Amino acid sequence: MKLLVTGGAGFIGSSVVRTAIARGIKVINLDKLTYAACLDNLASVADSPLYHFEQADICDAGALCDIFARHAPTHVMHLAAESHVDRSIDGPDAFMQTNIIGTFQLLQAARTAGVARFHHVSTDEVFGTLGATGQFTETTPYDPRSPYAASKAASDHLVR
Repeated sequence: MKLLVTGGAGFIGSSVVRTAIARGIKVINLDKLTYAACLDNLASVADSPLYHFEQADICDAGALCDIFARHAPTHVMHLAAESHVDRSIDGPDAFMQTNIIGTFQLLQAARTAGVARFHHVSTDEVFGTLGATGQFTETTPYDPRSPYAASKAASDHLVR
């Protein structure tokens, strides 16, 4: 198995990368290295023969095509996203680009490369505000309340 992790320098992504490598999985970490990235979180695996880092933007179809061709991942875990509700209200453009267009470009590259499994990570924000029960279920309807939530809901639907 060869796993491509997008957003692998983020808080959750770096944990996924470290865990996968600890389990003997070859990992390609694809990250744009924006405000949420911290390569220090990957220092413990940076020299592992199972680890390779690619700095790229998931919106860049050419870069994705090259990365998929060179590394031939069999699986993708897609965590890369613009996040934070407040940031999306102040500047929604980046959210639409990365979360929707970037996810589309990544799906296209994965499909073209014949990736066996594509795992998309979303957010509970797509369901809106918790109601009186204090939980969402499999039947909770989408009810995004911010540009961030709307962009993640759109990416969910693209992946579906």
